[in-house]
Amino acid sequence: MNKKRNLLISFSAALLAAFLVYGVYKLQLRQVELQQTVNVVVPKDFIPAGTMIEAGMLAMKPVLAGSLEEGMFTDSAQLVGLESVVPLGTNEPILSWKVDKYHLLPSAGQATFQIPKEYILSLPGGIRAGDKVKLYVSGNEGEAGRLFDEDITVASVKSSANVEVDNPKSPNLYSRVNGDTEKMYASRREANGAIDQINLNLSEEQWLAIDRACRTKKAKLVIAVSASSLSEESVFVIGRR
Repeated sequence: MNKKRNLLISFSAALLAAFLVYGVYKLQLRQVELQQTVNVVVPKDFIPAGTMIEAGMLAMKPVLAGSLEEGMFTDSAQLVGLESVVPLGTNEPILSWKVDKYHLLPSAGQATFQIPKEYILSLPGGIRAGDKVKLYVSGNEGEAGRLFDEDITVASVKSSANVEVDNPKSPNLYSRVNGDTEKMYASRREANGAIDQINLNLSEEQWLAIDRACRTKKAKLVIAVSASSLSEESVFVIGRR
C-alpha cells in the first residue's frame, strides 16, 4: 500500500514539475516574442493637419512587438493619398484615426466657402462634415434644377455657437475613418446643435454660379445629402481597402 502511495506521489510530483517546466518555457517564449520588432509607418518630419500624405513624407520605424497597437500601419502604401486629421509628430507611429480618406480641406483649384443663410431654402439636419451633397436651385421664376452635375464636399457644418455639429460621444468623422457605417448613421440621430452655417469646398466657378443664381433672392439653394455619403464604398477600413 505504501509503495503504491509513494508511486502516486512521485508521479504527481513529476507531473507538476513537467507543468512548471512547460509554463516557464511558454513564459520565456512570450518574452522573446515581445522583444521582437515590427516595422511601423511614421512621418519623416512633422505633418500639419489637413495635409495630403505622399510616399516621400513617410518612413519605417522598428517597434517592439509588444508595443504594437491596433490601428498602426505596417505598410506605407495604405497611407498614400490620405489626409492628416490631426498634426502628425516626427517619428511617431501613425494611428488610423489620425488620417482620413475624406478630404475636408479644399483640393487644388478650390476654396472653402461659407454659404450665406439667405441663399439657402432647405438643408437636411443630418448633414455632417465630409459628406457629399447635391445642390439644386429653386425659385419663383423658371423651373427648379440641379446646379452642378458633380457632388460637392462639405467642409464643415456649424451651430449658432460656432461649434461643429456632431455627436460628441461618437463623432461622425471617427466612425467614417473606422469604416463603421452603423455608427455614422447613429451619430446623425444625436447632435450637439442645429445647423446654422454650412461650408462647402468649391471651385471659383462653382461659387460664382451659386452667387449669380441666389444674389437676386429670386432663387435659393436646396442642399441634399448624396447617397454616397453613407454607402459602404464611402467608408475606409484599414486592412480592407
